[in-house]
Amino acid sequence: MKINGFGQAEILKPEEISLLFNVAFVKPRDRALFGVCLYTGARIYEACTLLKGDVVSPRGVRPKLIIRSYNTKGGKDTREIQIHPILREYLEIYIPTIKARGKNPHLFPGRHGLNHIHEASADKLLRQALQRVGLEEGGYSTHSFRRTCLTAMSDAGIPLRHIQSISGHRTLAALERYLGVTDQHKENAIAALNFETASPPF
Repeated sequence: MKINGFGQAEILKPEEISLLFNVAFVKPRDRALFGVCLYTGARIYEACTLLKGDVVSPRGVRPKLIIRSYNTKGGKDTREIQIHPILREYLEIYIPTIKARGKNPHLFPGRHGLNHIHEASADKLLRQALQRVGLEEGGYSTHSFRRTCLTAMSDAGIPLRHIQSISGHRTLAALERYLGVTDQHKENAIAALNFETASPPF
């Protein structure tokens, strides 16, 4: 998919997220799959390879999603991420639809119930969804959900170390390079300047 001039997938605006999840994603599977990426900051491969057992709901504790170390980019650290209420709703709608489809352990089975859905298939699903709502020229990719999630946390003032524990970046420097800076961010930064300077001479 097309990416922006800085070599990264575009960040989704709130109205674009609403279009995708309320209009473009026509199957509970698609909302659940991309919802995992949007509400946990997971990479698309991490989401595609989740097992049913990676959705954990201990009694009296907020449900968690477990991203196993062997499915991560670096292959080193397992991450446990609390499940956002909206993602929980997507999963509760989706999971019953796959319980009767055999014994495949994957949360998002591949075609004919074999193995797990492939990243290329997820990319195709997103392309089709973007076309349905006229966003195919926006420079978005499956990675947009991860960048959108992490940038939104940063904008909300969440400490970078907390975000890093969710994103799985090896260093804070790597995470900082990853976060998006929009024109609105820059405009807000300039507007915050309030220097007491003398008026220019006339």
